[in-house]
Amino acid sequence: MSLFDSLNSQPQQPMNPMQRLQALKQNPSGMLQQAGFNVPQGMTNPQQIIQHLIQSGQVPQNRYTQVLQMLGRR
Repeated sequence: MSLFDSLNSQPQQPMNPMQRLQALKQNPSGMLQQAGFNVPQGMTNPQQIIQHLIQSGQVPQNRYTQVLQMLGRR
């Protein structure tokens, strides 16, 4: 299940993709926690969050690398 699938399955009014993106930008740790990830409250730096998710084994390094490749960032 993807992050967006997890977020969409919450018993809330469905958000369109732009609303999800805005909510993720405003409260990244909260949105990730809703999706089932364990992110320390108050952690807002995207690099810190990514490193935490990789180091804690919640996101495999190879999956992160695949996402970067799909986005054309590697």
